[in-house]
Amino acid sequence: MMKLRLLTLFIVTFAINAFCSPVPVYRYTAAIKPWPEHFGNHRAVIAVDRPSKAVMLDFWWRRHDKEVDKHCLLIVNASTGDTVRNILRKEINAERCRLVFGPVAKAGTYYFYYLPYKVYDGGGNFPYDYIKQEKAPDSKWVDDLKSVSSVTSRVVGVESRSEFDSFFPMELIATASEQAKYIKTYNEHYFLFPENRRYPIRMRDCVPERWMNLRQNATFVGNAAPDEYYAFQIGVWAFKDGVQGVSYRTKGLRCGPAMIPSSAITCFNTEGVDSYGKSFTRTVDVKKGTVQALWFGVDIPSNIKTGIYKGTIEITDASGGCRAVPVSIRIEGKPIAERGDNEPWRHSRLRWLNSTLGIADTPIAPYTPMVLQGNVVGCLGRDVSVNETTALPEQINSWNTDLLAGPVRFVIETAAGVKHLSGSLDDVERTDGHVSGVWRAEDNDLTVEARARMEFDGRMNYIYTVTAKHAVQVKDIRLELSVLNEAAPCMVGAGLPGQLMPKYYEASWSAPRRLVDATGSEWSADKLHWEWPPFDSFWIGGAQAGIHCELRGASYTGPMLNIYHPAAPESWSNGGLGGFRVQRDSTTTLVTIFSGKRELESDKPVTFDFAFIVTPIKKVDYHAQFTNRYYHDPSMSDEMLRSGVKIINIHHANRLNPFINYPFLSVDTLSNFVKKWHSKDCKVKIYYTVRELTSATTEIWVLRSLGHEVLGGGQGGGFPWLREHFIDDYTPQWYQHFDSPMPGGIVADAAVLTSGNSRWYNYYVEGLHWLVKHINIDGLYLDDVAYDRRILQRIRRAMASVKPGCIIDLHSNTGFSKCPANQYAEFFPYIDKLWFGESFQYDEMSPENWLVECSGIPFGLTGDMLNKGGNRWLGMQYGMTNRLPWFTEGVQCDPRDVWRVWDDFGIADANVFGWWDKKPAVVASDSEVKVTAYLRGNEVLLSVGNYGTTDKQVRLTIDRSLLGLGDGAFRLVAKDVPLFQKAAQWSLDSFLPVPSKKGWLLRIVPDK
Repeated sequence: MMKLRLLTLFIVTFAINAFCSPVPVYRYTAAIKPWPEHFGNHRAVIAVDRPSKAVMLDFWWRRHDKEVDKHCLLIVNASTGDTVRNILRKEINAERCRLVFGPVAKAGTYYFYYLPYKVYDGGGNFPYDYIKQEKAPDSKWVDDLKSVSSVTSRVVGVESRSEFDSFFPMELIATASEQAKYIKTYNEHYFLFPENRRYPIRMRDCVPERWMNLRQNATFVGNAAPDEYYAFQIGVWAFKDGVQGVSYRTKGLRCGPAMIPSSAITCFNTEGVDSYGKSFTRTVDVKKGTVQALWFGVDIPSNIKTGIYKGTIEITDASGGCRAVPVSIRIEGKPIAERGDNEPWRHSRLRWLNSTLGIADTPIAPYTPMVLQGNVVGCLGRDVSVNETTALPEQINSWNTDLLAGPVRFVIETAAGVKHLSGSLDDVERTDGHVSGVWRAEDNDLTVEARARMEFDGRMNYIYTVTAKHAVQVKDIRLELSVLNEAAPCMVGAGLPGQLMPKYYEASWSAPRRLVDATGSEWSADKLHWEWPPFDSFWIGGAQAGIHCELRGASYTGPMLNIYHPAAPESWSNGGLGGFRVQRDSTTTLVTIFSGKRELESDKPVTFDFAFIVTPIKKVDYHAQFTNRYYHDPSMSDEMLRSGVKIINIHHANRLNPFINYPFLSVDTLSNFVKKWHSKDCKVKIYYTVRELTSATTEIWVLRSLGHEVLGGGQGGGFPWLREHFIDDYTPQWYQHFDSPMPGGIVADAAVLTSGNSRWYNYYVEGLHWLVKHINIDGLYLDDVAYDRRILQRIRRAMASVKPGCIIDLHSNTGFSKCPANQYAEFFPYIDKLWFGESFQYDEMSPENWLVECSGIPFGLTGDMLNKGGNRWLGMQYGMTNRLPWFTEGVQCDPRDVWRVWDDFGIADANVFGWWDKKPAVVASDSEVKVTAYLRGNEVLLSVGNYGTTDKQVRLTIDRSLLGLGDGAFRLVAKDVPLFQKAAQWSLDSFLPVPSKKGWLLRIVPDK
């Protein structure tokens, strides 16, 4: 009976449309079997009743895409595959295509392809091109048309290559005559169209033909279940004039005495909660001639009385206008599972956009509650002694190592000299998650307020507001850090790669100015040039202690990727007068961030925002480094498992996780994979970030309706699907062509750029929580992300609430994000492992560069290598190998031979004595050769590495007491390790040959 009713409804609707519309109505379907991709995604199915030299085609295609007359047109015989030679274009516009084609030798079915394109296999950011316009018809054939009677063909259907490619029904434009008739029928300034969630409003500058059969003031009718989060739309068509300040109001929905209150209804376009938990409202303006989708959500309780709930949604505007849309929602059945989230088409996950999951003022494991004793603020492993008259640190102790040579100073200097402002620290607050206070001081010229906050992960943030009481000429406002040389042997950032602390360095906010390195050599200007220099931050320190500093206040304050490269904070840069300076003497390194001279205007405050992170953020977990071995591909096998692989990372663009940053379309496949490898004691993590987003996202049209809040603007282009559906106002990103179509017939994953911080971050956190809960993943693989530490905190809390102990590893490309160890420092408290390897030139890196930028050790982390497999000899200095199966140079990159050495020695249970320690266990006679010692019980394994450009002969000085060797005779033994070393041995006092950029793995054994 239901099928009969639906069929009757279709026939009646078809008849009404055919009668009322001046143009034909076609049957729209997706192909049962997709045709070859190069024909494009759309075709009309044409019936030709008899052979003819010329066949007329009049096709009302209702196109929304650009340049409809610029693309190639192909007409192909459905049975033979032959292409009709001649096409004469008569009329081509967005509404209609009229042409003559021929000759046609046989009657039958023909396919009219009107958007064919070139197919690019693989992935990346390759351009996509449509096939150029077809050849002009033969001139003789055209001449013959004057004396030939043509046959009129019939369009019997319109097909898309897949359901995902279809324009039907929301991207078929209404014709100008249809619009004019509708406007004449209803005398309104703008029109409202309630719409089901199954048909997201897509077009922003055209109205769909579907709406021309809907009357104004029609009731929205929907069906929902108890506990469902129910979504629907109202389209606003500003056909006459623009509509300003669109908003809504409602009194809720009622069913007898039962009610869904207005507080349970929201419009995602006009209100929400941002990524940091702050509520906001937003003005929505609809330009003349455009359509704006308003998406609503109704939070239905689980214990609601079933029945039909009725009410109205009133759409208001800035002029005082108000239009009411009646709403009727039938609620019946049992409570739906998971609010409806398990069925993405329901759009119930839209409530995730306003989620506050993970926002809390509590420590995250392994961090401990904050401690405040007198003027000392403490967190895990680190204490800060605060000067109560300045609120700034006077000493920082990291894991029992003092860092500062003198108090940190915020200096305001005028012509009269340095101002000595002494204030008081008030409003002190301590929670488990933070300690904060406000410092205030003033004199006859200035009022200064500083808001200070230290959090459980060792990060401190200071926001100074300087307000002049009258016009004040300032020579400089600067920040000074005086650091003990022994605590800060290295530096990275502010335009420099990781290296030994220079004797002198100066840089502006846009370029280095002068560098005298640790050896006293002055670098030339060309050697100092960096593309995309991250001058907003730097780190100074060593493996025992360090401090990271970020100068904040720009338009964007997350990792400085090339797509998010903001202007410098005006307060610090001061129109280019500001900069950065390092001065090092025999005992102390003074770092100065200066802003230069300026005039402070009366009652116009200037804000200086900066943040410190005290490092290491936690103790290095070497046991995890040597046991948690990664496999970075779905092709994981039992052979890899036997080699010691414990963690599988699933990137995007594969059968398990095909769509970038939206893993919700392959849940069953991914879940089965996780179950399989969990049964073999192997963890599974996935790639899932936010910087770009697949066009296959179920909620993609909702996100488009939010303007540029979530999806960035741009010039368009890229993969044909984007050009045909998004049309414009987007930036194409990564795409991946699939070897075989994904469910729904999708042949490629085409991503678009997101806008940075938005409510999509809320969705992302909720999505991760859902993935851990429902698929049982073990964490995240992050690849150059752009959100900040607060989002990472939320991620950690969201995962831990379901599954404590989840793992996050972070990858970055030094060619993409210069100095990733500096740029991502604020992430490090929440990261378990680094993979800073892409574009790294391992054979050109100094030991200090390896240590600071690659190893993670000074920050309390460990890392792996990537580019060309890394350098297996020098990588062993830090316990690093590359990851399987990343064989960029064949078997030479295979880490399994080194892993066997690890397991044979039992390195996971060893103590590590690095060459970077204050007192190394082993020192080579040549400073370019470094030695790291691994001690397990009474057994010692040495990693010897030559960073120099020439082969070396070195002797080793061994601290026998530190390694527990005693006074006996010992020798150095090298076991045979394929592609690493040949078996050999030497006495302890022998000269050891160490080839350039290579080294040894040596056991110290008794000389019997």
